[in-house]
Amino acid sequence: MSLARNFNLMDFRAGAKRRLPAPLFHYIDGAADDEWSLINNTKAFEHYQLLPNHLRDISKVDLSTKVLGVEMSMPVFCSPTGMTRLFHHGKELAVARAAARAGVMYTLSTLSTTSLEDVAAATAGPKMFQIYIFKDRELTREFVKRCKDAGYDALCLTVDTALAGNRERDKRTGMIMPPKLTLSSLASFAAHPHWAMHFLMNPDFRLANVVHRVDAIGGGAMGLIDYVNSQFDRTVTWEDAAWLVEQWGGPFAIKGLQTAEDAKRAVDIGASAIMISNHGGRQLDSAPAPIDCVAPMRDAVGDAIELIVDGGVRRGTHVLKALALGANACSFGRPYLYGLAAHGEGGVDRVLQLIREELERSIALLGCSTISQLGLKQVASSSSPLESRRKRLT
Repeated sequence: MSLARNFNLMDFRAGAKRRLPAPLFHYIDGAADDEWSLINNTKAFEHYQLLPNHLRDISKVDLSTKVLGVEMSMPVFCSPTGMTRLFHHGKELAVARAAARAGVMYTLSTLSTTSLEDVAAATAGPKMFQIYIFKDRELTREFVKRCKDAGYDALCLTVDTALAGNRERDKRTGMIMPPKLTLSSLASFAAHPHWAMHFLMNPDFRLANVVHRVDAIGGGAMGLIDYVNSQFDRTVTWEDAAWLVEQWGGPFAIKGLQTAEDAKRAVDIGASAIMISNHGGRQLDSAPAPIDCVAPMRDAVGDAIELIVDGGVRRGTHVLKALALGANACSFGRPYLYGLAAHGEGGVDRVLQLIREELERSIALLGCSTISQLGLKQVASSSSPLESRRKRLT
């Protein structure tokens, strides 16, 4: 399918499925256990309806907003995703460049296949680095210093991966890292010659931000992954998160929170934003959809912190529903990975272009011309938390 024949974000999913060997496609596409949370992340948007107001001047629409201290052209940005080289030889650099052209923030994963310095050198667009608090606190301090030196705009602490979720789809497809050309995988590789050709030409799947911590030749890629896994710390608490906020001293997001109680704790430690997320359904299955967490979290914290819906966003109308409920922005990962896998850097451009077009069209049809005009009066739901909130506010 030509790039122009992709008319919505999910069209790229079909393209990625055609282009990638099965284990790699399902690594993007899959989630934990029964994948209920993965499905519900998007389905939950159906519980909310948009209420348009007509006879308004919508001759000019302005989608611009400011999140985490960064001016963006629209209230959507790119979430962190690990090991992007698995899906396209353009790696993280392709996504970062596309995000910069679109005027939105790109979030680089600690587990990226491009170093944070190389990404910073490749684009002047707004950038956030996603970090963990490792057992080796010196490694965490090192990342903070490197991000400061490289000019990153914000830091994002992921807190929902103290241990890995049960991703059964990967077990069934035989997903291994790095991919290997074996007798059992030969048929899948041969059926996807474009990906296989670039794999053979450039088989480097190193975790570029931590490669210096492990003997890259002796340990290999699996040595790197084992090293990172050994560094995930189940003892991390709010005190550690507060320590990292202090170490960074700039715009700071916590990714993975879903309750009003945790939202209040994030405010207490001085975080700038919460990325409401269940890790795309890849960690705790049965965790609620991020969109369903917005109203109770906003009630709990007022305007003391920014809320970002991370998970399930596939349409411009999804973004508008999140903003009307009280979110400041949305972020996504799978859609741009689908675009990258299917069409490379141009695919990411097209994904961001489509979401922008949907936002511009839908916000105008809603009767609003700016993001700041969105509020509870534009959204309805049968869910009791939202209705009780509406009654309190009116």
